[in-house]
Formats: sequence, C-alpha cells, structure tokens
Amino acid sequence: MENGEVVVISREGIESHRFVPKFPARLCIFEYIYFARPDSIVGGRSVYEVRKEMGRQLAREAAADADVIIPIPDSGVPAAIGYSQESGVPFEFGIIRNHYVGRTFIEPEQRIRQLGVKLKHSANEGQVKGKSIVLIDDSVVRGTTSVKIVQMMREAGAREVHMRISSPPITHPDFYGIDTPDQDKLLAAHRTLEEMRVFIGADSLEFLSVDGIYRAMGYQGRDHAHPQFTDHCFTGEYPTRLRDREGPPQQKQLSFLAEVG
Repeated sequence: MENGEVVVISREGIESHRFVPKFPARLCIFEYIYFARPDSIVGGRSVYEVRKEMGRQLAREAAADADVIIPIPDSGVPAAIGYSQESGVPFEFGIIRNHYVGRTFIEPEQRIRQLGVKLKHSANEGQVKGKSIVLIDDSVVRGTTSVKIVQMMREAGAREVHMRISSPPITHPDFYGIDTPDQDKLLAAHRTLEEMRVFIGADSLEFLSVDGIYRAMGYQGRDHAHPQFTDHCFTGEYPTRLRDREGPPQQKQLSFLAEVG
C-alpha cells in the first residue's frame, strides 16, 4: 500500500482509493533509529544494518579515546557494534538488561521512569571497573535515563564515561501518534551540548549529525529542498502544517471556519 492510499477488501474483491494527490514518500526516520524491530526490513532497508552504519558514521564524526565500547541495551546494540568496528575499540556488554521490564521513556511519571531504569539495567562490573568507556545509545529524549546509566557506570568503577548518541539531538516533539514529551521536556530543546553533558554527568557527549544520519541511509546528506525522510524531531520541519498550533485560539477557530465554509 502506498502513502495516501486506502485499500478496501470486501466480498467483491480488493479496491484501491487515493484520497490525496500522490507525493514522494517520506518514511519516518525514527523507524530506523528506534521504533522498528532490528530484524525489520523498512523501505527496502535492513533496520539492523542501517543502525550499524549509524554507529560507524558516529565513530567517524565523534571518535573517543577509550578502552571499551558499551551499548545501552537493547536499542543501542547495533550502533555500538558499528562504532566498535569502525573505531577498532573492543565491544563488550557492560550493561545487562532485564527483559521483563518495558520501555521507560513513555511512562507518565518521572518517579516511575527512574524506578524503571533501576529495574531495567544493571552494571556488568567486570567489563567496566577501571576502564574508560564509551556508552552508545540510539537517542536522548528527556535525558533522565542517561543520567542514571552514567551514574551506574561510575558506581561500577568506570574511570571515564563518554557518551555517543547515534541520532541527532531531539529538539521537537512528534504529533503523528508517537507519545513523545512536550518540547519543554525535551533535553536538547533548551540546553546546549555542554549543558546536556553536565546534566547527564558524562566526561564527553556527542550526537550523530543530521547529514550523518542521511549518509548512514545511503545518501550524500539531507536534501534540504526535498527531505528524503520525515525528520521533524531533529529539524523542526514538519511534513504537514500544525494547524492547531498556529495562532491564538480565536484565530485558529476563524481559520478553521474559513476553510470549511
């Protein structure tokens, strides 16, 4: 099924209906970063291979002098493998995940998210103690999980904790069905890179660039005139107008009435 198409299956057969003009597809780039299962094929691409390539590209852009590469499981694992392969720094599981705890970033209350992080991850001290480590994660939303993970690594005896993120900073919320926080709760929306590093407590912090994530997808970079993917979380360029956020309430209502009238 194509974008802008409705397929109706009935006793009479299969019918295709198009309810908007045909436009070039713009898949959500976050499917490749986080949402899709790593064994998925999305848009003809292996999500697992794309995530590894994001890690390789991250190593090219943000190298770190360290003893070991440690993924934040599970979503950071493919990127950490790619980072390790590109940098030549060994890969180890320095964090063990409890698979009986669900995703924490969508929990409604901060205290529940913090408890979830403690239940979800534990340090593998033998791979951490006395070492300079690079933590690899797929993204940073509020940053609260990152704070707990860095603290956990220091308590396990890490000499240095460097953090590398295999996607750009998330500066804008999503309004297309994904439960992301309001903009004022997004760490990157109101802090500089250095302020984020201090908040997280890492010795260094770097993100993959927007062009870098497109290179990992097989492009030379982002086509700013015609973006290849929906990437509004990083760029603020939404694929549709956010009509309910344009102007004061009275202006919104008048605008809506003018359109339907």
